[in-house]
Amino acid sequence: MLKGKNILVTGGSRGIGRAICLKAASEGANIAVVYAGNDAAANETAAAVREFGVRAETYKLDVSDFDAVKETVAAIAKDFGSIDGLVNNAGVTADTLLLRMTEADYDKVLGVNLKGTFNMIKHVAPLMLKARKGRIVNMSSVVGLSGNAGQINYSASKAGVVGITKSVAKELASRSVTCNAIAPGFIGTDMTAKLTEAQQQGILSSVPLGRMGNAEEVAALAVFLLSDAAAYITGEVIKIDGGLYI
Repeated sequence: MLKGKNILVTGGSRGIGRAICLKAASEGANIAVVYAGNDAAANETAAAVREFGVRAETYKLDVSDFDAVKETVAAIAKDFGSIDGLVNNAGVTADTLLLRMTEADYDKVLGVNLKGTFNMIKHVAPLMLKARKGRIVNMSSVVGLSGNAGQINYSASKAGVVGITKSVAKELASRSVTCNAIAPGFIGTDMTAKLTEAQQQGILSSVPLGRMGNAEEVAALAVFLLSDAAAYITGEVIKIDGGLYI
């Protein structure tokens, strides 16, 4: 499905990002694993990707740093020759109620989740426009659509990703570059593992399918959106949440 394509995945060392790297590699894609700080996890993911007989390289990057993103994207384009797909998966949380949330809590989450998405698209888009093809997949969240107590910063960042997705889709469509977003619900990752058992059960009681999703299910959707099979889909926000948002 992605044979010979070069795919850049931010937050690619763990969780959903790692699953996307592996699924894309299984479909024949070469992978640029972009990560924030865990060298061991990034190297392990790259090694797992290479087992599919494709190329993988790792790049440490703070996606909220505009100039660093510019340099890293240029390096990836040079190393791989092209960037056919971009997955903006890097994300952080700093959950607390409004009255306890600090300015630093707010700025950190918006910086990585929202500005980071802008930074990556800003520097990758010119390459795709020149090639007259490309796929951009942004990771939003159901809380970006519904809101969630204790996650004002995270919800705001993920709602912003929806706005970026739809605007970018309109701007780049004339050159056959698509931009879509995925809005996961309750997915089993390191992030959700931090929740207490009571919190997890409380959320699951609102999920019609009665279980949390897994990273591989999200990865399958991401790989579809990166493929030629999704060439006529752009500007969409696709929920993968077991019915949580219904």
